[in-house]
Amino acid sequence: MTNPFEFIQQVRAEAAKVVWPTRRETLITTGLVLVLVVFTSLFFVVVDQVLRQVVSLALGFGRGG
Repeated sequence: MTNPFEFIQQVRAEAAKVVWPTRRETLITTGLVLVLVVFTSLFFVVVDQVLRQVVSLALGFGRGG
């Protein structure tokens, strides 16, 4: 088992190997995620409405009477 000092040295060595994204890369990725969330939300709203109509018609609730 390694002692705490050696463990901290290993953690710092591993952290130094991390390649952090640039500000531009972070903004682009964030923008793409937001766009995909909006498109996915709209897709599921449309699918939900279509399925709701199909189920209503199948169960006879869509006849209005």
